[in-house]
Amino acid sequence: MARLLLRGFDIRKGYLNTAAQGQLIDDLRPILKAAPLFRPVTPSGKEMSVRMTSAGAVGWVTDRSGYRYQSRHPKGGAWPGIPEMILNIWRNLASTERDPDCCLINYYNEGARMGLHQDKDEADFSWPVLSISLGDDALFRIGNTTRGGKTESIWLNSGDVVLMGGPARLAFHGVDRIRHGTSKLLPKGGRINLTLRVAH
Repeated sequence: MARLLLRGFDIRKGYLNTAAQGQLIDDLRPILKAAPLFRPVTPSGKEMSVRMTSAGAVGWVTDRSGYRYQSRHPKGGAWPGIPEMILNIWRNLASTERDPDCCLINYYNEGARMGLHQDKDEADFSWPVLSISLGDDALFRIGNTTRGGKTESIWLNSGDVVLMGGPARLAFHGVDRIRHGTSKLLPKGGRINLTLRVAH
């Protein structure tokens, strides 16, 4: 495992080995069955290219009403609990004081991307955001705490974990593209990104 610090982003390359990645995918299967992936719409009405769902006490959603955390899936059911293995990654790297309220699950298929954005729908920015990459490689772009200016990019591979805290907590970041077929972890290809957040 290699550790990189890029603009305050704490990047743990190869944090999860192949067996651990496979176990995480197994842990996610019942979550995706109970709370199916959906394609969200931004408040402006634009459909996002990623599909998403959540686990935890609350899930992050977006629709015409805005960006927010809510206690139920858009189809009405409660979000499933966050698997213990995922919580242990948070406890090992982020905090033993408090577990996250939300594990946002984003699925990127070929052609999906995520524009530069800030994670700012949480009540307390002193808690970090933890990101886990599974599946195909993703070109991760890191910006500044304000829009504009120079950005830097790094390829994230399956098993990489990124901790966004401190000065990096409100930095703009996004995913420019997926290198489809670079991982055999998901039977149909694509990338799953898990982000753990303290929402309230």
